[in-house]
Amino acid sequence: MAGNSPVNPLAGEVGIWLGGRRYRAKLTLGTLAELEEDLGERSMIALVERFESGRFGSRDVMAVLAAGLRGGGWQGCASDLPHADLRGGPIEAAQLAAQLLARAFQVPAP
Repeated sequence: MAGNSPVNPLAGEVGIWLGGRRYRAKLTLGTLAELEEDLGERSMIALVERFESGRFGSRDVMAVLAAGLRGGGWQGCASDLPHADLRGGPIEAAQLAAQLLARAFQVPAP
């Protein structure tokens, strides 16, 4: 969903500026399952460990961003991202991917 409504970090959401528009991104159980398969990981924990240990590349970052965008309602696909104008460039992209993963596994406060 594009627009100006605020993202809710407590719901696992991250705001991603793409092509001059802000999108809400969130990793859902379904998009996490897709990521496991796309990135060849055996589990969600292995996926997180891959990022925590620094064993990720730009393809991994794009896969996480695409999954998060789809989880937030974006109608694009991963092949759209290499040509999209992502605000902040590669460094911001890696930070956003890390935020998406961290927020997907955060435990809500009681």
